[in-house]
Amino acid sequence: MVIDPAARSADGESVRIAKDVLCAATEAKICLPGGPDEFARALSRRGQRRPVVVGDDLALLRAVRLLHRERELAHVAVSAIPVGAPEAVALSHALGVPAGTVAAARAVLDGDARTLDLLTDDSDGIVLGGLHLPCGVGEPGRAHGAQAPGAARQPAAGDGSAPDGDGHHPWWEPAARTARTALSLLAVPTGGLGVRRARVPAQRLRIEADGVVLADLDRPVRRVSVVPGGRGADGAADGPRPAGGSADGLAEVVVHWPGSDRPVRARAQAVTVSGPDFRYFADALAGGPVRTRTWTVQPGAWRLTLPRQ
Repeated sequence: MVIDPAARSADGESVRIAKDVLCAATEAKICLPGGPDEFARALSRRGQRRPVVVGDDLALLRAVRLLHRERELAHVAVSAIPVGAPEAVALSHALGVPAGTVAAARAVLDGDARTLDLLTDDSDGIVLGGLHLPCGVGEPGRAHGAQAPGAARQPAAGDGSAPDGDGHHPWWEPAARTARTALSLLAVPTGGLGVRRARVPAQRLRIEADGVVLADLDRPVRRVSVVPGGRGADGAADGPRPAGGSADGLAEVVVHWPGSDRPVRARAQAVTVSGPDFRYFADALAGGPVRTRTWTVQPGAWRLTLPRQ
C-alpha cells in the first residue's frame, strides 16, 4: 500500500479510512514515500504483493509509468484508492474505480482485475484514459507546468504555496496542483445553462489513422480526441472505456471541425498527428510542443482492480 504524500496532505482522514479498511481485512505493508525516488523504491520492492496506490490520478499515472518502464505492467494488477479533489481523481473514476474511499477499498479487497487497453507514444509515454488536442487557448504546458512523458520540462512558476522550513516547496505540491488544473480542463462540461466554454482556436494539423488521412494541413481542426478501448455508452470518444479492453484492440479517433460540420470518426491501432508546434492533453498531463507524435494502442496492456460486475 503506497500512500502518496499529496493524499496525506490533502485528506488525511480518507487515508486513515483506507488504511483501516484494508488492514482490518488483510495483511498490508504500508509505505509512506517522501519523494519520487522513495515512491519508485517502494513499488519496486513489492515482491509478490499487489500494489495499492492511495492518492490522486497523478499518483496512479506515476505507478503505471514505473511498472511500464520495468516491463512489469502486464504482469501486475494495479489497485487504486482515489484521494483528492474531485477534478484530481476524475481519471480514476472514469476508469471505473469507485468514488467513495470505503467503496474503493472494498473493491481492492473483493474486486476483479480487469484488463484494459492503453496508448503508448513514440517517446515511451503512456495514456490510460485518452488524449485531446489542440490543447486550448495560450500555452497550457507552460501555464500549468504539467508535462507529458518525454516532453521538455519548463521552469516551474511561482504558485503562491507556502514553502517548507528550508525555503523549498514540498516536491508533490506543484505536481499535484498542475494535475488538478489539467484534469479540470479535461472535465469541462460540454454544455448546459450557465456554462461558458473556453474558445479553443482551430489549428492546422495532419491526422492519420493507420495511414488513412482524416485531416490535412489545408483545413484547420477544432478538436481531435483519441480514446483507447472504443466508444462509451453514448457513442462518444470523450472518455475511457471502464468495462475493459476493446474487442478489436483499436482506439476511437474523432476529428471535430470548426462550425457545424459533422465530425469524422475512425477506429485505428496507430494515430499520427503532425503539423506546426502543437500541444496536447494526455490524461492529466499537458505535452508538447512537438511537430509530430504517434500513439499506438496496446491491447490488454494493463490490469486495474475494479468492482465485480
